[in-house]
Amino acid sequence: MLAAYLVENRATVRATAKRFGISKSTVHKDVTQNLKKINPALYQQVQKILEQNKDERHLRGGEATKQKYLQQRNMRS
Repeated sequence: MLAAYLVENRATVRATAKRFGISKSTVHKDVTQNLKKINPALYQQVQKILEQNKDERHLRGGEATKQKYLQQRNMRS
């Protein structure tokens, strides 16, 4: 269920964990270690999304920082 959600929504591990109310480490372990044994084809799809998220995380982090400082600036004005 976690892997299907992650693939369908191209979600991050953090977003998936939040959606299901479990920890990020549980999601990560389930979609990497456990899924590989249960459904290798779905595992491959999940790995592609996890790799893409890893490649993009610096962009999301930069955008979050930018928004944080813009919000602080607007509160001062």
